[in-house]
Amino acid sequence: MTTATDPRRTLRHRDVALIWARHNLFRSRLDALLTLVLGAIGLYLTFRFLRFVFINARWEIIGVNLKLLLVGRWPVAHLLRIAVSITVLAFWGGIFVGLIRARQVRRGFADLDLIGWQRIGDLSRRFGLLIATMLLVLALATTVGPWLVALGLFIAVLLGRMVGFKLGSVPLSTPLVRLSTLVLVITPFVVFLYLVDAVPFAEWEGFLFNVTAAGAGIILCFPLGILLALGRRSKLPLLRSLSVAYIEFVRGAPLYVLLLMANVSLEFFVPPWIAPSKPLRAVVTFTLFTAAYVAEIVRGGLQSVPHGQEEAAKALGLSPYRQITRIVLPQALRNVIPAQIGQFISLFKDTTLAGLALGILDLLTAGQAVTQQDAYRGQGLIIESLLFVAFLFWVGSFTMSRESQRLERKLGVGVR
Repeated sequence: MTTATDPRRTLRHRDVALIWARHNLFRSRLDALLTLVLGAIGLYLTFRFLRFVFINARWEIIGVNLKLLLVGRWPVAHLLRIAVSITVLAFWGGIFVGLIRARQVRRGFADLDLIGWQRIGDLSRRFGLLIATMLLVLALATTVGPWLVALGLFIAVLLGRMVGFKLGSVPLSTPLVRLSTLVLVITPFVVFLYLVDAVPFAEWEGFLFNVTAAGAGIILCFPLGILLALGRRSKLPLLRSLSVAYIEFVRGAPLYVLLLMANVSLEFFVPPWIAPSKPLRAVVTFTLFTAAYVAEIVRGGLQSVPHGQEEAAKALGLSPYRQITRIVLPQALRNVIPAQIGQFISLFKDTTLAGLALGILDLLTAGQAVTQQDAYRGQGLIIESLLFVAFLFWVGSFTMSRESQRLERKLGVGVR
């Protein structure tokens, strides 16, 4: 009987590692040469990068301008509203997590074997990068306020998860669940109105604009893209022609050009006193542009559903609406999850184009502007600034990608 410290088991692990390295890294003389050369270059570049980040870089430019980078020129007197809104949204998100967890437990799909430290390890793998990023931003802060907000977010998520798990155990027909559903639906709109009441949406800047524009664009473009995809497959000639014309026209135009048109050309057709603000123009442009790409992605998903599924739905006597919403569309959306998330990640990164085309002080524009301050002009700190900007966008994109992969595994995408 062997134990965890058995030398034979250690030897087996070592043999497996040697076999893997010989098969993947040193299969031939050329492979061995490339492995050694590229490995040396990679180690050198990694060393230079880490030395710059932890030794040579001057991160005080980020600490001093942290508010400008994150929320732009948001009035200090109304910063508390952002803290309250984020905390409410954290509680709101925790409720959804609790509801999903309760549904999984009720249906027997939850990982009930993950308890204690195993559960903590699973959550750390999922959200460890976000937590590390938050701690990094907090380390750059010069006041205690952000630390209190972070503590409030943690408590709000835990409480929301507990409340959501309790609600998920209550029958759906009860008045409490119906009232809770209504509250959950209107909460984001109430939070938006709460913020707009203090600072108009036209003055939202920094990373706050990037996140808001990306979130609004994703939420709005998804149903519009589905409708366009269904319209393109419609048997009605007029509806199909209009859908095809819209999709092909928008997909053929660069996003930057559309943003420039929204900035320059809109007021030739709309009186200036009723023209929307620049951030709103950006959100509308992002929505209309991404919806065309989502439509093509969903159309591909619809074509991937076997025709027999629709025929079976017809044989059961389902109406055309139920055939689409209950049988065909769920399978189509499941099949194209990777492409959809990829498009949403692209939208998140494309929000930086609004700063160039519309003159909005987004995160990238603010990162370039802080290097022109009198205290930092001509000191070559653009690398530190752009590295911080790139890091925040990478964290957001990587988190969306990892959660997409996790959803794919749970839904069994690509598994027959």
